[in-house]
Amino acid sequence: MTGSVQESRYRVEGMDCASCAAKIDTAVRRISGVEDVRVSVTAGTVTVRHADGHEIGPVITRKIGGLGYKLSPLAGTTAVEAPGGDHSCRDHAHGHDRSTSGDKQVNARSTEARPAVTASHGHDHGSAGPWWRTVKGKLVIACGLALAVAYGAGQFLPAAEPWIFTLAMLVGLAPIARRALMAGLAGTPFSIETLMTVAATGAVFIGATEEAAMVVFLFLIGELLEGVAANKARASIQSLTALVPKSALVEIDGRTSEVPAESLSIGAMILVRPGERIAADGMIISGESTVDEAPVTGESTPVRKEAGDRVFAGTVNGDGALRVRVTAVSADNTIARVIRLVEEAQESKAPTERFIDRFSRYYTPAVVIVAALVASVPPLFWGAAWGEWIYKGLAILLIGCPCALVISTPAAIAASLSAGARRGLLMKGGAVLESIGRITAAAFDKTGTLTEGKPKVTDLVGFGLPEAEILRHAAALEQGSSHPLALAIRTRADADGLVLPPVASAKAIGGKGLEGSVDGVGLFVGSPQAADQRAPLTTAQKERIAALHDQGKTVSVLVVDGRVAGALAMRDEPRADAAEGVQALSDAGIRVVMLTGDNRRTAHAIGRPFAMEIHAGLLPEDKQRIIRQLKAEGLHVAKIGDGINDAPALAAADVGIAMGGGTDVALETADAASLHARVSDIAAMVKLSQATMRNIYQNIGMALGLKAVFLATTIAGITGLWPAILADTGATVLVTMNALRLLRPPGSA
Repeated sequence: MTGSVQESRYRVEGMDCASCAAKIDTAVRRISGVEDVRVSVTAGTVTVRHADGHEIGPVITRKIGGLGYKLSPLAGTTAVEAPGGDHSCRDHAHGHDRSTSGDKQVNARSTEARPAVTASHGHDHGSAGPWWRTVKGKLVIACGLALAVAYGAGQFLPAAEPWIFTLAMLVGLAPIARRALMAGLAGTPFSIETLMTVAATGAVFIGATEEAAMVVFLFLIGELLEGVAANKARASIQSLTALVPKSALVEIDGRTSEVPAESLSIGAMILVRPGERIAADGMIISGESTVDEAPVTGESTPVRKEAGDRVFAGTVNGDGALRVRVTAVSADNTIARVIRLVEEAQESKAPTERFIDRFSRYYTPAVVIVAALVASVPPLFWGAAWGEWIYKGLAILLIGCPCALVISTPAAIAASLSAGARRGLLMKGGAVLESIGRITAAAFDKTGTLTEGKPKVTDLVGFGLPEAEILRHAAALEQGSSHPLALAIRTRADADGLVLPPVASAKAIGGKGLEGSVDGVGLFVGSPQAADQRAPLTTAQKERIAALHDQGKTVSVLVVDGRVAGALAMRDEPRADAAEGVQALSDAGIRVVMLTGDNRRTAHAIGRPFAMEIHAGLLPEDKQRIIRQLKAEGLHVAKIGDGINDAPALAAADVGIAMGGGTDVALETADAASLHARVSDIAAMVKLSQATMRNIYQNIGMALGLKAVFLATTIAGITGLWPAILADTGATVLVTMNALRLLRPPGSA
């Protein structure tokens, strides 16, 4: 059946562990009308796709609230067409799908602002504020006090000690047991709470009440630490929002007034004074200054900005006042989009994470079976003591909890995605992050990728006229032209501080150049062929021009009063870090290739210094064909381009990476993007991916290693219940803290 599917997103406060996510996912999927669910522990969100017009908000609120979480809707609910009745979520399919930006949402509408819905069941895994003010923090304190009182009372009433410790245990176990019951009713019978409840209750029945109380207390402490660590990971990317100032100076009819930054509309004119943060994405209308873009793009040095340049919200103005026309509302500025895209990326699971998820579905029931066998087989078949082996079986239940294992991958990926975004490296999901680390070939576009994307004057050659006069005359003649070469000439003249004279009778000669007069002197600027027709070039002049052409440069010849006066050579120059970036990839054993539609001479002039493989004169389908050839050779290929012109090649590659300074194309197209458009960012992405995979393997090793150690010591009778809980909650905290190391800047200790 063809129909429309609505997508709703919610913030879930208190969801900070894999167990939480699994329970929420299972519970929501069982709701009638739900087509698909995406739960992100690291972003703290749940995204639900359901039949359009099917009101499920109250049901979801009741279900998730029943599990003990605080729920609030997020703006951006959309309705999307679902052709052929296929309502499956594209991102949740987890395949390598580079149509991320192509799945257009239609009939978009914002959800109504509704107050947050607070569950009344006291399950708070990590609300904002100091830990001791959270419901869970208060529960830990209450349980700890009850345990201390029990120890004191037990000294005076030793006969009643089992009952005293049982009461102390119930302070912490009662809410845990209630959550276990609700999770079981919602479809998750083997939750961490269930295992905890069974183990603690069983310990009471075999007389280990003191240990049972201690285990519950340690369990609550472990969960509290999980929440603190999870909040730290979330805060890393969310802290970007603090960079945008709360207010802005708006110019209206020549007067300025201070207004909230969030109220700025597209087209508004704002004044940014020296030293202030820029309140919105925009275009500079007047003024010149340096802008510190490090908070947004990671650019280490301030960038000189002038009229016509883009600026980003959250960046810091330097030494000059700027008048900026707003180009994006606050909800859609660069920082907001980066945060939104990173959170969406965190909802898309990596292959390793999906494997761990599948593994855990069988792992937890298997642990229950093993624990039951350990508790019953020795007494039944070998006459061992029932109490001793039931105790060991209960300990194995605690050891076998899968939280640390399940969180090992998403914690590392979330930290890595956040760290990358803060450095201007945007990767759309765990699958992309994993894939980038495996690339063995990198295919670069030339124009706008290896090069700046705009020509610059590189040579001024005098044929009888001083270089400054050549530039002055040519720039004067080009004042009315918007051609890229004309812009390059005028930019160079401005940089040299030249004062341009007025031009009379200026006109363009189609396909040849421009002509006019300055102070009564006739001028012509155009191609060498057109200039040669007006004033024949000498052999030496032709050889000089040919040498410039061999360097991949475009040459314009200046003719003054019928005589060749000089030439200007222009070229789209390589990016400042191109050599470093290409070398870093080569040093990593990655094959570097240039794919360009430009002519062979220009392509070789740019690519030869980098010792890279060059393919020139290509049509889009040729680039796609070469990408497929590289893949056929067994290479894992990344295509790096501008995100539009190379669409076929980007689609054919294993990973598509867009280069762009925070543009819509860079943020919305391909699998990954370099926000500050540096060639060296590709190698940085590879290193970040490889560091993430090492971190994941370390996490899995710690999670399984601790379980194996405590399993052996428990069966041997060396450790008991309270050390067993450390094999789960302790391992979960260790794994999370290890993943948070990825948030540190590169090279930090």
